[in-house]
Amino acid sequence: MADGVRKDEEFSGTKEVEERHRIDEKHLDAWMKENVEGYQGPPTVLQFKGGQSNPTYKIETPTRSYVMRRKPFGKLLPSAHAVDREFRVIAALGKQGFPVAKAYALCTDDGVIGAAFYIMSMEEGRVFWDPSLPSQTPENRRKIFTSKIETLAKLHVYDPEKIGLGDFGKPGNYFARQVDRWTKQYRASETQHIPEFEKLAEWLPKTVPAQARASVVHGDYRLDNMIFHATEPRVQAVLDWELSTLGDPMADFTYLLMQWTMPGLANSDLKALNIPSLEEAAAIYCNVTGSAVPDLNWYFSYNLFRLAGITQGIAGRVRDGTAANAKALESAARTVPLSKDAWKYAQKAGAT
Repeated sequence: MADGVRKDEEFSGTKEVEERHRIDEKHLDAWMKENVEGYQGPPTVLQFKGGQSNPTYKIETPTRSYVMRRKPFGKLLPSAHAVDREFRVIAALGKQGFPVAKAYALCTDDGVIGAAFYIMSMEEGRVFWDPSLPSQTPENRRKIFTSKIETLAKLHVYDPEKIGLGDFGKPGNYFARQVDRWTKQYRASETQHIPEFEKLAEWLPKTVPAQARASVVHGDYRLDNMIFHATEPRVQAVLDWELSTLGDPMADFTYLLMQWTMPGLANSDLKALNIPSLEEAAAIYCNVTGSAVPDLNWYFSYNLFRLAGITQGIAGRVRDGTAANAKALESAARTVPLSKDAWKYAQKAGAT
């Protein structure tokens, strides 16, 4: 949901590189020979389908495949599309044995291909799009969910200072900063008046829960942002770190639990499928981290508010003509229902 849209299978796989995303392959080949251990060209460059904000390429060579993520070309907001941050977090986590792609090299010289980029390993495995896992046995469904939840818990147990990420985010209350950030994004892209959003923008900052501790947070932790082992029911690599920072682990944890309230799990017979219930999922996480489950209503309200801020940003791009595809229109249309649902949770948490 980082781009406000659920990824679909049409987004998987590769395609020829679009004209506007072409790069100088000779420059790339020379740079990789110098900087990527074990690299042997020549490269064949393809582009992954999908709506990532940072264009993503598959680089095939005679011996192995790599993935390249780069900043978009052109003028950008100062903090946007920070591929150096993505590289830094996966490099640090990889050293701890956390399941991420191998971080090979970062290039901050725009002169090589026209923008900063980094190279990581191409992880072969399975991506599951449907959270009810129709292709899996009941036993494997339970194991896949357990692996997903325990992997998030493992991320949150690391001490950022000890793994070299002590300055990866600002100190202080993560939720207060996030509410402010997404309110500003919404205001910058506002296309209509949504009374529920206005009430939330006023209520959420006044009721922010105290932050017990800081950890690395992923920011968009869900099933189709991870690759599972080709045959085993375990997470092989967590992808899409563009929203990662230091923050309150409760943000990731409650975003994970929120998935039980969304289509896909909300309307499934979890017992028959052998998928953990929301309560069981929370227990799996808490067993690893030693934390307790908070009152979820405030957090669910916050998570939906944040998604409304994201989808309103997409609506603004549709209005400005920079995101005119059907997926963007569909995503933009979700802002009102998301705001209404967020306000319902806020009322359950005591908002009037």
